[in-house]
Amino acid sequence: MSDRSAQKAVKKNVVVIGAGFGGLQAIKKLSNYDKVEITVVDKKNHHLFQPLLYQVATAVLSPADIAIPTRSLIGHKNNVTVFLGEVDKIDLKNRKAYFRDHILDYDYLILAAGARTSYFGNDHWKKHVTGLKNLRDALQIRTKMLLSFEQAELIGDVEAAKAILNYVIIGGGPTGVELAGSIAELSHEIIRNEFHTIDPALSKITLIEAAPRLLMTFDPKLGEFTKKRLEKRGVEVLTNTRVVDIDEQGVHLEGRIIRSSNIIWAAGVQANPVAGALGVPVDKMGRVIVDEFCTVEGHPEVFVIGDIASFSKGLERSLPGVSPVAMQQGRYVASMIKSDLKGKQRKPFHYIDKGSMATIGRKDAVAQVGPLKMKGFLGWLAWLFVHLFYQVGFKNKISILITWVWSFTTFRAEARLIQDEVSSENESAGLLK
Repeated sequence: MSDRSAQKAVKKNVVVIGAGFGGLQAIKKLSNYDKVEITVVDKKNHHLFQPLLYQVATAVLSPADIAIPTRSLIGHKNNVTVFLGEVDKIDLKNRKAYFRDHILDYDYLILAAGARTSYFGNDHWKKHVTGLKNLRDALQIRTKMLLSFEQAELIGDVEAAKAILNYVIIGGGPTGVELAGSIAELSHEIIRNEFHTIDPALSKITLIEAAPRLLMTFDPKLGEFTKKRLEKRGVEVLTNTRVVDIDEQGVHLEGRIIRSSNIIWAAGVQANPVAGALGVPVDKMGRVIVDEFCTVEGHPEVFVIGDIASFSKGLERSLPGVSPVAMQQGRYVASMIKSDLKGKQRKPFHYIDKGSMATIGRKDAVAQVGPLKMKGFLGWLAWLFVHLFYQVGFKNKISILITWVWSFTTFRAEARLIQDEVSSENESAGLLK
């Protein structure tokens, strides 16, 4: 055996499942470490900046602004191999991960497979709503929304237009708030002068939240501020309101129905199904319960991070499924693997809370960092800076910055493309081919 082959033979195999926020940070931190060989398996070929998905859905940004090919980020690293696929089985005892017809042996496994939309046991609602977890969801929301304006313009009747331009968003967290504010801004302000048969401001946007207030993880005063600002923008906010059913008629509440064919689900998530395939304890959201080292009990070589992990050691509740948690965990597990290979003792993971923020609309947002609370224009500036700073890829940062400056100065949203054509036989009805 050559010296080079011998050197490669002693390297540890690290398999990373998922190249989202957590997985990407772990890969970057390990990619220059010559004692490991990294294999990455992801079911999509791009890293997605999910916090800005709502801006793709509401025609502010284009998909390429918030997504960058995974290979362009890490594919040039000599010790990193990337596969497009989805792991469906993990053999903890024999340290093997399976996807398609491939079997990957690992010395260390980093499970960062993320989460998917949860309908709280009502999976039959799925065919009547659109979630917002990936680019496909965002483009579907955008297409349906833009098509509804075109259909209303064709019909030209005010009452019919009101029925078509009825948007319901379920879930009063940051995603729901940001979607509601952005749709209201688009319909009530940005495109009003571009339609002449109907007024897009006929649109009705309803935001439904089962909890007593919006943004439950924020200070109550910020939640109340958000509610008032959304209402000022024409959004009907319903708190303490439980969804009973969703069908082809619309959203059924206790005692009333909101009739709509444009329903967006922003209410909940659950762990990727691969979490259940591990055969280890999970919480009610299907997330793998991990210890203070972000590992599975009895398997110190298996790290689980991000949305698929339930970390609550020393805490009153599990860490939230947000990007800062995943990023810090990704960097942490990479450092622990290095510590192992250097013969050092592991240290428990400690999350540093860098705050939460949500934008309500133009020059309006809320932000909370420890005892510091910001709202209005100051909160909006903080939101802009943070989201631009954490964007992956220099080109994406520049592209988003230019688009935001253009949108702010012209008050326009230029990514309003309906990618499907309207068939000629159904053109009068505005139906897609």
